[in-house]
Amino acid sequence: MYRAVTRQIEVTVEPAFMPERSSAEHSRYFWAYTIVITNSGEETVQLKTRHWIITDACGHRQEIRGEGVVGEQPVLGPGEQFKYTSGVPLSTASGFMTGRYQMVSETGERFEIDVPTFSLDSPNAKRVLN
Repeated sequence: MYRAVTRQIEVTVEPAFMPERSSAEHSRYFWAYTIVITNSGEETVQLKTRHWIITDACGHRQEIRGEGVVGEQPVLGPGEQFKYTSGVPLSTASGFMTGRYQMVSETGERFEIDVPTFSLDSPNAKRVLN
């Protein structure tokens, strides 16, 4: 599991390779990832936007920006959690993702929180040991 905490908001990520949706012959690899956002702070916050940076094993970078996550802009009161699962395809057997969520507090302050960088590894990924 991967973890980041920004302003008392914790984001954890658990990636999982999906062999049934992948094909090494067609250079198509797919991962699901489950994210839990926990508000350990004292004020209510809302997730407004997401910004992902996805990098494959060849160093090709893709940026994705959008409203909310999985069609929602969750509101988290103190002590509350939001959990969702999404997925990402790559044309290489490994890569990594990182990102940020833009949040807004109940007073209207906008701020960003980190999503931890997480590794996307498949059984097809070749490891080079020095």
